[in-house]
Amino acid sequence: MKQDNFTEKDVLEVAGKAYRSRLIVGTGKYKDFQQNADALEASGAEIITVAVRRVNLSNPSEPRLTDFISPEQYTFLPNTAGCYSAEEAVRTLRLAREAGGWSLVKLEVIGEERSLYPNMQETIRACEILLADGFDVMVYCADDPVAARHLEEMGCCAIMPLAAPIGSGLGICNPVNIRLIVEQAKVPVLVDAGVGTASDAVVAMELGCDGVLMNTAIAEARNPVAMAHAMRLGVEAGRRAYLAGRMAKRQYGDASSPRSGLVD
Repeated sequence: MKQDNFTEKDVLEVAGKAYRSRLIVGTGKYKDFQQNADALEASGAEIITVAVRRVNLSNPSEPRLTDFISPEQYTFLPNTAGCYSAEEAVRTLRLAREAGGWSLVKLEVIGEERSLYPNMQETIRACEILLADGFDVMVYCADDPVAARHLEEMGCCAIMPLAAPIGSGLGICNPVNIRLIVEQAKVPVLVDAGVGTASDAVVAMELGCDGVLMNTAIAEARNPVAMAHAMRLGVEAGRRAYLAGRMAKRQYGDASSPRSGLVD
């Protein structure tokens, strides 16, 4: 069977580097680092987020993430999970740069504990400092097209609107806003937070998103490694469907067979 090849050169470019995979996975909630490493391999992801305040990267007396997942093989993306102010976030990422030399970072500044919704005022303030300090900032934000445009104009290298509250598994709650953000953006747009299963990843990609970031959906699955593989396939299928171009929706049925030349 003839295979399509229109995705061969279709890559995700972030901060000047190209990635074949459009799936980014995290490092939280796994049983142990080995399970995390196995899930990462099954996912095909090339970027892995690291919660600097929660994951052991340097203490040799305890298991370290870097003993199981090599920073030379994967792009480590330090993030500011657990930060509730611009000052906390900036301090955390500066420490990450000192520890590992990482300048590509994921910024998230949380507004309140129940929804883990982003505090956009503090997020913008942190962005200003980090961008002036030479960081390449991928930014978690509200699914607000106006805020997303502002973050892009500031110089963020990727916009990461939430699909739903972090860890909720509710899927894409506001596809209209996600589509609007995608349509106006000139930098990658990656859905971040709220994905629950592979069909959610497909929807995100079919909306035109450049990628999907997830953690809980894989880590809390009954079989995280199998779910990681399912998410890989979902992202790939959604991307191919988006590039192929879906058929138009119709109000009524439309016969697949031609109407002319029917045998009486």
